[in-house]
Amino acid sequence: MDQNIYLSNYELEEAIEHYFSKININRGKEVIKTEDSYGRITALPVYSKISSPFYNSSAMDGIAVDSRKTIGANEKNHIVLEEGKDYLVVDTGDPIPKEYDSVIMVEDLIKLDDGKVAIYKSAASYQNIRPLGEDIVENSLIVPSGHKIRPVDIGAILAGGVNEIEVYTKPIIGIIPTGTELVEPGVELKTGDIIDFNSRTFAAQVFEYGGIAKRYAIVSDDYEKIKDTVDKAVSQCDIVLINAGSSAGREDYTSKVVKELGQVFIHGVAIKPGKPVVLGSIEDKPVIGIPGYPVSAYVVMELFVKRIIEKYCGEKEKEHKKVKAILSRRIMSSLKYLEFVRMKLGKVEDKLIGTPLSRGAGTTMSLVRADGILEIPQNLEGIEAGEEVEISLLKEEKDIENTIVCIGSHDPIIDIISDLIHMRNDDYYLSSAHVGSMGGIMALKKGEAHIAPVHLLDMESGEYNIPYIKKYLKDKDIFLIKCVKRIQGIMVPKGNPHGITSIKDISEKNLKFVNRQRGAGTRLLLDYNLKKLNIDPSEIKGYDREEFTHLQVAAAVENNDADCGLGIYSAAKMMGLDFIPVANEEYDIAIPSKFLEKPIINEFINLIKSDEFKEKLDELGGYDYREIGEIIRP
Repeated sequence: MDQNIYLSNYELEEAIEHYFSKININRGKEVIKTEDSYGRITALPVYSKISSPFYNSSAMDGIAVDSRKTIGANEKNHIVLEEGKDYLVVDTGDPIPKEYDSVIMVEDLIKLDDGKVAIYKSAASYQNIRPLGEDIVENSLIVPSGHKIRPVDIGAILAGGVNEIEVYTKPIIGIIPTGTELVEPGVELKTGDIIDFNSRTFAAQVFEYGGIAKRYAIVSDDYEKIKDTVDKAVSQCDIVLINAGSSAGREDYTSKVVKELGQVFIHGVAIKPGKPVVLGSIEDKPVIGIPGYPVSAYVVMELFVKRIIEKYCGEKEKEHKKVKAILSRRIMSSLKYLEFVRMKLGKVEDKLIGTPLSRGAGTTMSLVRADGILEIPQNLEGIEAGEEVEISLLKEEKDIENTIVCIGSHDPIIDIISDLIHMRNDDYYLSSAHVGSMGGIMALKKGEAHIAPVHLLDMESGEYNIPYIKKYLKDKDIFLIKCVKRIQGIMVPKGNPHGITSIKDISEKNLKFVNRQRGAGTRLLLDYNLKKLNIDPSEIKGYDREEFTHLQVAAAVENNDADCGLGIYSAAKMMGLDFIPVANEEYDIAIPSKFLEKPIINEFINLIKSDEFKEKLDELGGYDYREIGEIIRP
């Protein structure tokens, strides 16, 4: 079958307006029990059937009296009342007989013998009585139509005598995962397999949006099978989502299936990620083709599917709260698309700092780590570092304000610290961006981080970290929190099939190497050794292939995408690789002195000195923590 071509390249708002003008959203209605209505949207206003309370009731424990019989009572003139004749004992909530119009609190009574009491002040009419309808009056409005039911609403509606209410029906959303390469979670994987997690993510999003998810079994890349499944889903659901196959490849059948069974209104929207979205309808029901890349899929779900489901449910469209932040790194963009960039956020002094995460459409973890989304308009080619940008929040502001902004070198122990600091104090978070040691130094220089993990080897002196702080941060009052000494070495497949014993072998045996990014301490360590060995970097096959973490390097070696890579022992151990030691290095935390007294930093220091953390280091292996937690001034 020939490759597809995009039918359109609509701008986002134009696409939304056009698509919504073409589809019919027929809201259903149903009557449900009030007690089961949490989170539902009322289709009609709810009026009370009874008053609440529906009788005059006592607001206190005490006695019900006729207030006229208490006139004249004071400290000097006590009035004696007799039970059954002058008063009735009542508890809070008890009905008040019509012959009584006041309640005197038990605390204001002087108990006498023979069921008699004395009072020392007069009672006012309707004192301490909740009159009929004090809370809710019969036939009064409790909640309007289009209202999302809260727990307190359920209580009020039931108190008003309404046991059933009419709400908008939750739409059923059919989710069809397509792709011969897809397998169910839990099966043994073979090369080429991809776990179908998108459809489960969609189902959770549908639940969050207010719909009911109906997931269909994985459909292979077979036109007739996809068509039959879509046809079946349309007959059973209100909205149908087809995942993958929306692009322009030979086995991307979504747009053709939708066109054959119904209509395609839009194929291609000028957004990134998410461009190849298919917006159509079959039998007057919305059918959406969602790209297979997880970030593209998330964006399409948020921009299109959420709006449709909320309209079905009667939900009012809500926007994420927006905040201003300083961009920590330059972002390049394209004039072709409205781009959505995932961002990490943290407050450094009085500045909110935004750091862009990986922008690939397939980088699921960028969604997990994101605190917000930055939209870059089509008419911009990029945004410079230091500019103020507007970011839509995905988290609460208080969580971002209680976050340590950690920018610098990667090590698996940073992830462990991030987890433990939140377990110790659920108000605290650590946000890390792995940009290399020099990236961390620059972040401190610009006042965009609280801490920077560094392991920078000075080629002249052979000393770690201090020469760089003196050179690049001489105008800042910077301290070093000693962290760990760790082993750097060559990571090789199990059994070391190429017999590597040193960095020299990488060049002499013409092996495939995977490198770290420019500015990373590991890259500087490699360059230092190449210089000592008089090896030109061009002699290293793969020198220009860059990864941003030790685990990414280890994964490339473990997958046989590279014969070797330079990294730390713990990463090699985690990936089941062999390891040839090259150097012991110092991995420390650079921090401006002004942050040392912050409670969250004190928690950080106490944590890394704890036995709990040291046990984690022992489990990983390859760390010497004898100086951990010591604070020195370079």
